[in-house]
Amino acid sequence: MIDIVLTDRPLDITNCINAVMTPAAGGIDVFIGTVRDATKGRRVVRLEFEAYEPMAISEMKKIAEQSTAQWPLHKVVIHHRTGILEVGEVPVVIAVSAAHRGAAFDACRYIIDTLKQTVPIWKKEIFEDGEVWVSATP
Repeated sequence: MIDIVLTDRPLDITNCINAVMTPAAGGIDVFIGTVRDATKGRRVVRLEFEAYEPMAISEMKKIAEQSTAQWPLHKVVIHHRTGILEVGEVPVVIAVSAAHRGAAFDACRYIIDTLKQTVPIWKKEIFEDGEVWVSATP
């Protein structure tokens, strides 16, 4: 099972975790990205995310499929927000389940790292004294 969501609404972390639950899973790994209050010593006011939706959804699905081909995963959830997010809000949730924790850990890290490199979602950081579009790479 692969569940991909791109939305301008708040993400439901509990729903994401519940979606990957299965009696066959010995491990569930979850990555929750949050908007932090500072970058390189500059105070962050908010973030703005934009996406090329059809391609972003297609790329997230491709990443999920690649992860299930590389690791023996049961379920994969990738949910990402767009729009304006305040400090403390959640722009991304990735959850995976597998029979063993190693596969879950490795797949979850692969998914977030690859997402940041290949998915057409762009992030603008708004500071107290200006703004900047951030590189898609980690």
